[in-house]
Amino acid sequence: MFVPVIRIVSGFALASLAAAVTLVLFVFAPADLAGLLSDLNGERLSEAGLFALLITPHVAIYAVLPALAGAIFAEVRKVAGWWFYALAGIATAIAAFLVLHLSEAAGESSLLSGYALAAFITSGLVGGLAYWALSGRFCRPRRSSAPVAATPPAVAR
Repeated sequence: MFVPVIRIVSGFALASLAAAVTLVLFVFAPADLAGLLSDLNGERLSEAGLFALLITPHVAIYAVLPALAGAIFAEVRKVAGWWFYALAGIATAIAAFLVLHLSEAAGESSLLSGYALAAFITSGLVGGLAYWALSGRFCRPRRSSAPVAATPPAVAR
Protein backbone atom coordinates (compact mmCIF):
# COMPACT_ATOMS: atom_id res chain seq x y z
CA MET A 1 0.00 0.00 0.00
CA PHE A 2 2.72 2.47 0.97
CA VAL A 3 5.18 1.50 -1.76
CA PRO A 4 3.04 2.84 -4.64
CA VAL A 5 2.39 6.07 -2.73
CA ILE A 6 6.10 6.60 -2.08
CA ARG A 7 6.83 5.74 -5.71
CA ILE A 8 4.24 8.25 -6.96
CA VAL A 9 5.37 11.06 -4.64
CA SER A 10 9.08 10.58 -5.41
CA GLY A 11 8.31 10.37 -9.13
CA PHE A 12 6.31 13.59 -8.95
CA ALA A 13 9.13 15.34 -7.08
CA LEU A 14 11.68 14.26 -9.70
CA ALA A 15 9.34 15.23 -12.54
CA SER A 16 8.82 18.69 -11.02
CA LEU A 17 12.57 19.20 -10.67
CA ALA A 18 13.24 17.99 -14.23
CA ALA A 19 10.54 20.30 -15.61
CA ALA A 20 11.97 23.23 -13.62
CA VAL A 21 15.48 22.60 -14.96
CA THR A 22 14.06 22.49 -18.49
CA LEU A 23 12.29 25.82 -17.94
CA VAL A 24 15.54 27.32 -16.64
CA LEU A 25 17.28 26.20 -19.83
CA PHE A 26 14.63 28.11 -21.77
CA VAL A 27 15.39 31.25 -19.74
CA PHE A 28 18.75 31.42 -21.47
CA ALA A 29 18.16 32.85 -24.94
CA PRO A 30 19.49 30.78 -27.86
CA ALA A 31 22.19 33.42 -28.44
CA ASP A 32 23.25 33.02 -24.80
CA LEU A 33 23.53 29.26 -25.24
CA ALA A 34 25.94 29.73 -28.16
CA GLY A 35 28.25 31.82 -25.99
CA LEU A 36 27.64 29.76 -22.87
CA LEU A 37 30.90 27.83 -23.07
CA SER A 38 32.97 31.00 -22.88
CA ASP A 39 30.78 32.29 -20.02
CA LEU A 40 30.62 28.98 -18.18
CA ASN A 41 31.78 29.40 -14.62
CA GLY A 42 30.73 28.31 -11.16
CA GLU A 43 28.74 31.46 -10.47
CA ARG A 44 26.66 31.12 -13.62
CA LEU A 45 25.96 27.42 -13.00
CA SER A 46 25.08 27.95 -9.34
CA GLU A 47 22.73 30.76 -10.37
CA ALA A 48 20.95 28.43 -12.82
CA GLY A 49 20.78 25.63 -10.23
CA LEU A 50 19.40 27.94 -7.56
CA PHE A 51 16.82 29.30 -9.99
CA ALA A 52 15.74 25.74 -10.84
CA LEU A 53 15.35 24.94 -7.15
CA LEU A 54 13.38 28.14 -6.58
CA ILE A 55 10.84 27.47 -9.33
CA THR A 56 10.43 23.73 -8.59
CA PRO A 57 7.69 24.36 -5.97
CA HIS A 58 5.83 26.59 -8.44
CA VAL A 59 6.02 23.88 -11.09
CA ALA A 60 4.74 21.35 -8.55
CA ILE A 61 1.85 23.56 -7.48
CA TYR A 62 0.62 24.09 -11.03
CA ALA A 63 1.08 20.43 -11.96
CA VAL A 64 -0.23 18.64 -8.88
CA LEU A 65 -3.90 18.21 -9.86
CA PRO A 66 -3.47 17.02 -13.46
CA ALA A 67 -0.46 14.91 -12.51
CA LEU A 68 -2.37 13.29 -9.65
CA ALA A 69 -5.26 12.51 -12.00
CA GLY A 70 -2.85 10.97 -14.51
CA ALA A 71 -1.07 8.95 -11.83
CA ILE A 72 -4.33 7.59 -10.42
CA PHE A 73 -5.53 6.69 -13.92
CA ALA A 74 -2.23 4.95 -14.69
CA GLU A 75 -2.22 3.05 -11.38
CA VAL A 76 -5.80 1.86 -11.78
CA ARG A 77 -5.38 0.91 -15.45
CA LYS A 78 -1.80 -0.36 -14.95
CA VAL A 79 -0.41 1.79 -17.76
CA ALA A 80 3.37 1.52 -17.97
CA GLY A 81 4.13 2.86 -21.46
CA TRP A 82 6.44 5.86 -21.76
CA TRP A 83 4.16 7.39 -24.37
CA PHE A 84 1.32 7.77 -21.84
CA TYR A 85 3.51 9.67 -19.38
CA ALA A 86 4.99 11.85 -22.16
CA LEU A 87 1.48 12.80 -23.33
CA ALA A 88 0.28 13.29 -19.75
CA GLY A 89 3.24 15.60 -19.10
CA ILE A 90 2.47 17.62 -22.22
CA ALA A 91 -1.23 17.85 -21.28
CA THR A 92 -0.27 18.96 -17.75
CA ALA A 93 2.04 21.63 -19.15
CA ILE A 94 -0.63 22.94 -21.52
CA ALA A 95 -3.12 23.09 -18.65
CA ALA A 96 -0.61 25.03 -16.52
CA PHE A 97 0.13 27.36 -19.43
CA LEU A 98 -3.57 28.10 -19.87
CA VAL A 99 -4.06 28.69 -16.14
CA LEU A 100 -1.15 31.14 -16.09
CA HIS A 101 -2.40 32.88 -19.22
CA LEU A 102 -5.95 33.21 -17.91
CA SER A 103 -4.74 34.54 -14.55
CA GLU A 104 -2.85 37.46 -16.11
CA ALA A 105 -4.19 40.94 -15.50
CA ALA A 106 -5.53 42.85 -18.49
CA GLY A 107 -2.70 45.42 -18.53
CA GLU A 108 0.20 42.97 -18.17
CA SER A 109 2.29 41.72 -21.03
CA SER A 110 0.90 38.46 -22.28
CA LEU A 111 2.50 35.11 -21.65
CA LEU A 112 0.88 33.88 -24.84
CA SER A 113 3.85 33.48 -27.17
CA GLY A 114 5.30 30.65 -29.19
CA TYR A 115 8.54 30.56 -27.20
CA ALA A 116 6.75 30.34 -23.84
CA LEU A 117 4.42 27.64 -25.15
CA ALA A 118 7.38 25.67 -26.49
CA ALA A 119 9.10 26.00 -23.11
CA PHE A 120 6.04 24.70 -21.28
CA ILE A 121 5.44 21.82 -23.69
CA THR A 122 9.09 20.76 -23.60
CA SER A 123 9.20 20.93 -19.81
CA GLY A 124 6.01 18.87 -19.63
CA LEU A 125 7.50 16.25 -21.93
CA VAL A 126 10.71 16.09 -19.88
CA GLY A 127 8.74 15.97 -16.62
CA GLY A 128 6.48 13.20 -17.92
CA LEU A 129 9.44 11.12 -19.06
CA ALA A 130 11.23 11.71 -15.75
CA TYR A 131 8.14 10.49 -13.90
CA TRP A 132 7.99 7.42 -16.13
CA ALA A 133 11.69 6.69 -15.54
CA LEU A 134 11.38 6.73 -11.76
CA SER A 135 7.82 5.60 -11.16
CA GLY A 136 5.59 4.98 -14.14
CA ARG A 137 7.44 2.11 -15.75
CA PHE A 138 6.97 0.02 -12.62
CA CYS A 139 3.19 0.26 -12.83
CA ARG A 140 2.59 -3.30 -13.96
CA PRO A 141 -0.21 -5.72 -13.16
CA ARG A 142 0.59 -8.09 -10.33
CA ARG A 143 1.36 -11.62 -11.30
CA SER A 144 -0.64 -14.16 -9.42
CA SER A 145 1.33 -16.74 -7.46
CA ALA A 146 -1.15 -19.50 -8.24
CA PRO A 147 -0.28 -21.49 -11.34
CA VAL A 148 -2.74 -21.31 -14.17
CA ALA A 149 -4.28 -24.69 -14.90
CA ALA A 150 -4.07 -25.73 -18.50
CA THR A 151 -7.34 -26.69 -20.06
CA PRO A 152 -7.35 -29.96 -21.94
CA PRO A 153 -7.90 -29.72 -25.67
CA ALA A 154 -11.43 -30.23 -26.85
CA VAL A 155 -12.15 -33.64 -28.29
CA ALA A 156 -14.16 -33.68 -31.49
CA ARG A 157 -17.10 -36.10 -31.44
